[in-house]
This record gives sequence, C-alpha cells and structure tokens, in this order.
Amino acid sequence: MNITSELKKIQQRNIKVEAAKNWEVSWTRKIIIAILTYFVIVIFFLITGLPEPFTNSLVPALAFVLSTLTMGLFKNLWLKFVYKK
Repeated sequence: MNITSELKKIQQRNIKVEAAKNWEVSWTRKIIIAILTYFVIVIFFLITGLPEPFTNSLVPALAFVLSTLTMGLFKNLWLKFVYKK
C-alpha cells in the first residue's frame, strides 16, 4: 500500500473522531437530550395521572443539564487526583 493513501485514511478517520468528540460535548446534543427527556417525562406523568406534568417534568430535564455542566469539573478532578501516570 501507498504511504500517502494510508496517511489520507488516517487523517480522514481523525476528522471523524474529532467530530464525534465535539458532538459529545456540544450544547446542541445537551439541549436535544434535555428536550427529549422533558417530553418523555411529560408523557409518563400524563399516563400515570401525576399532578402538573408540564411543570414537574422540568426537574429531570434541568437536572440533566446541570449534571452535564458539572461533569467537566469532576472529570478534571478525576484526571488530576485519580488518573495519575
């Protein structure tokens, strides 16, 4: 195989890997998951007859967003104190 073609394959793979990493930490992904979480829980609350489904469903959706905001801090602490090489 040609070294130039192998290098191009590796570069293309790296572009895909970087895009996937960026997606994992993007606000777009977090907002989509929060919205989907909200609607799934609203439906659950409506089916089960729980009170104020539209208001009470905000709690888990906001908890998800809050947890994603703090994960960076916990990751950095973990890397600093636990994963030392």
